[in-house]
Amino acid sequence: MSKASFEALPESVRALAQADFGQVADLFRAAGFTVGLPAKGVLTVKSAQPDADRPAVLLSVGVHGDETGPIEMVAHTVDALSRAPHGLKVDLMLCVGSIDAIAVGKRFIDADLNRMFRLDRGDLAATFEAGRADTLIAATRDFFDGAGPRRWHLDLHTAIRASRYPQFAIVPELIADGPRNALIEWLGQGGIEAVIMNPKSAGTYSYWTAEQHGAASSTVELGRIGTLGQNDLSQFAAMSAALHALLRGLPAPQGAAPLVFNTVQSITKLSDAFRMSFGRETENFTPLKQGDVIATDGDTVYTVKHDEEFVVFPNPDVRVGLRAGIMVVRT
Repeated sequence: MSKASFEALPESVRALAQADFGQVADLFRAAGFTVGLPAKGVLTVKSAQPDADRPAVLLSVGVHGDETGPIEMVAHTVDALSRAPHGLKVDLMLCVGSIDAIAVGKRFIDADLNRMFRLDRGDLAATFEAGRADTLIAATRDFFDGAGPRRWHLDLHTAIRASRYPQFAIVPELIADGPRNALIEWLGQGGIEAVIMNPKSAGTYSYWTAEQHGAASSTVELGRIGTLGQNDLSQFAAMSAALHALLRGLPAPQGAAPLVFNTVQSITKLSDAFRMSFGRETENFTPLKQGDVIATDGDTVYTVKHDEEFVVFPNPDVRVGLRAGIMVVRT
């Protein structure tokens, strides 16, 4: 993005893309909130009077530096809220993940940040993103420590590929039934069409917060990747309205219940011989029939086990040892 194009962006969008919380922090602080800036790209806003009944909500954007739509949406949401700060009815942590990658318009610097939220990083331990993940893990721990039982984390993304359900979410199975059902209902109110239940961590930020902090967490895919300042914000209207309500303690708008899918296979890239059996134009949620070959990797052949499975996140370009896709079925 050229300097002129960046300067033409709304001030709130420019500030969030650069992780500049100065004005927002000042407005909340002046309204009597306890405001923290524990790390670059992290803002916390808490009630000056601790309240165990007050929800704690973590919003993260830009975990992948080329996923700019949620940055724009959240920038407008938080800017509006900061101008009427007493409307905030939750303790809020706002996180901009891959600041350096956003600045250069890349997905990441060395490796995918959203695979770093795990104890064992193997040969990824020395990457730039490993250090960034450590910073976010520490800030997240401090935010949720002492919080009440109502804990939410919404990690907002946009997808590389087209999808038969353009807006979908991934929810860790380990979340307790009550909070998980409430989260899925809220996601439907935010325009999410499909929810994938995830039984196992792939090192994502949302799985980490569910596992380590008991949060009702979700990786939320809000359409396709776009250029900062050129995203069609109308595609985020339902989610924007749901966030507006969540942060203000208001009832969410009505929405249709999302379809729910279970994960039945995780496709791991074992070597550089890995090959997928379909092209790069394949959409998320494309159906495959029992016996169809999903991918080959030397002597390893991944095939469809159920009558019908749907492929999500197929990506043969990931590093060896990482997940190259998942297969899901309708519940």
